Amino acid sequence: MTASTDDPTCYSQAVGHPQWRDAMDQDFNALLHNNMWTLVPATPDMNIVGCKWVFRTKQNADGTVERYKARLVAKGYNQVAGEDFFDTFSLIVKSTTIRLLL
Repeated sequence: MTASTDDPTCYSQAVGHPQWRDAMDQDFNALLHNNMWTLVPATPDMNIVGCKWVFRTKQNADGTVERYKARLVAKGYNQVAGEDFFDTFSLIVKSTTIRLLL
């Protein structure tokens, strides 16, 4: 599947379209449901990590829109392992990994 060249590149472009708002709501609600983060009070020594929405239009083989996908990602490129974070988490599990474990 390929991404459309008309995909929004930022939140302000996407928020005006109902299909992108629905996609953002679905992703955000999934993050809340899975307890992906814990809010803590900020202290002056903390390196606050921002986030960004990434948008992709998923298409069927015939070019019709299958779904609109929005993903909230952390801008983690300025983090230091062991200082800013201790654990990592991958949301994706591949079927080959499951087969290996079974």
